[in-house]
Amino acid sequence: MGFVGEVWRLMRQEELLGEIVIDESEFPWLHGRFAPAPTFGAVKPWFDESLALVEAEEFERFDDSYDRIAAALTLLAPSGPVAEFLLHISDGRAWFRWSDEPFDAV
Repeated sequence: MGFVGEVWRLMRQEELLGEIVIDESEFPWLHGRFAPAPTFGAVKPWFDESLALVEAEEFERFDDSYDRIAAALTLLAPSGPVAEFLLHISDGRAWFRWSDEPFDAV
């Protein structure tokens, strides 16, 4: 699996929010251990809310909620920032899918 062992970084501008060490690759999702930086606490409620909305199958509200994450945060692959991503974080785990192009263009 080409992604296993890679370290991806969650950023807000130049501020590191946490790192994801990939330990499972199940196309199109990557999964890994999430090591939050102390700064992650400021955005953790965003992830809690978006995951709760997915679990409640409130997808329209999820879209609105997740827009805040997509607008403010960046996901950095080992090769650099990705154009778009869908990221969930809970209990020390992260799972996400990503694209080098905006999802609407794919």
